[in-house]
Amino acid sequence: MTNPAEQIDETQLVSTDDPIHDETEETDETPQVRYDITSFGVDFDVAGIVRRLGQEDILIPEWQRSYIWNIKLASSFVESLLLGLPVPGVFIGTDPDSEQLYVIDGQQRLKTLQYFYRGEFPGSGTTYRAFNLVGVQSQFDGTSYDSLDVPSRRRLDNSLIHATVVRQDSPPDDDTSMYQIFKRLNTGGRVVNPQEIRCAIYQGGLIQAIRALNDYPEWRNIVGRPSTRLKDQEMILRFMAMWHQGHRYTKSMAEFLNIFTQGHRNPDDVWLSEMKTLFKCTIKIFAESKGREAFRFGRGRTVNAALFDSMAVGLARRITESGAPEEDRIRKVHNALIVDNEYLQYVTQGTATETAVTQRMRIATDAFADA
Repeated sequence: MTNPAEQIDETQLVSTDDPIHDETEETDETPQVRYDITSFGVDFDVAGIVRRLGQEDILIPEWQRSYIWNIKLASSFVESLLLGLPVPGVFIGTDPDSEQLYVIDGQQRLKTLQYFYRGEFPGSGTTYRAFNLVGVQSQFDGTSYDSLDVPSRRRLDNSLIHATVVRQDSPPDDDTSMYQIFKRLNTGGRVVNPQEIRCAIYQGGLIQAIRALNDYPEWRNIVGRPSTRLKDQEMILRFMAMWHQGHRYTKSMAEFLNIFTQGHRNPDDVWLSEMKTLFKCTIKIFAESKGREAFRFGRGRTVNAALFDSMAVGLARRITESGAPEEDRIRKVHNALIVDNEYLQYVTQGTATETAVTQRMRIATDAFADA
């Protein structure tokens, strides 16, 4: 039998621009779920939608694509409204608990309006400059919102932005259709990663806690530089989800994490405190016993997500049941696992299947329990 470890070619498996490799991203399937969606159209006047954005009655999630329009493109959009030309609509989701509206698609347009009404346009870093229209018709060239003539300002205020508001009716126990809608509407320019979408549509205490845990020094020592695509944050989420509901895992991995995030969006303080403590304790032990190699194959360039979720959950179970083993025992178990042919099969091949998840969790849990 060929040793799976000998088949691992890091140069083929990994993307060099991210510190984490997750094979599930290559094998995950779109879940076979049929959604019933209620949608309706609303025409917001520009002044009203800018006011609602400022009051956070309509929320632009902390993570979406950063603002990428230049001032000429932004000016052209404002000019279209001033001239009475039609502009693309936006998609807005509804939080089923709070009834708060949040932007699924259209943040570039809406942020442009916010900036124009404030009179400032973003520059590099945290700097701003005056937002005066450029590259537009002569009667508007160089004007700001405050310097528009009264008829033009009224025309802009009263211009309409069409919004399609969507709400999931079924399945009734989650709102994962918002994830699918966001994914399909935000694929222009670059592929949007699952965790980026979750941060956009499942905002709450869980996402905030994960963002804070991502700065934990021992975690950063193991993982390395922060992932520009939030993959390191997704690994923390994956640890929590597998710890609580790994025994109920069904593929796809993305949908499993979506449902967990939606169900734990705003957990109680006790639950969240326990999870943060357990994560930090587990990671600290791995950092002290194996360091950067904890979830890598040897000196591999990237963290292997399946190694991480199984080893971290396996050790966490041992910690909660009988305390942490000594460092030399951790190293012995770790070294044995990464040459175990059966275990390696489940962390390198088809890692999103129910069998792979169940079996690698079982093997790692048993190994650490005997440490």
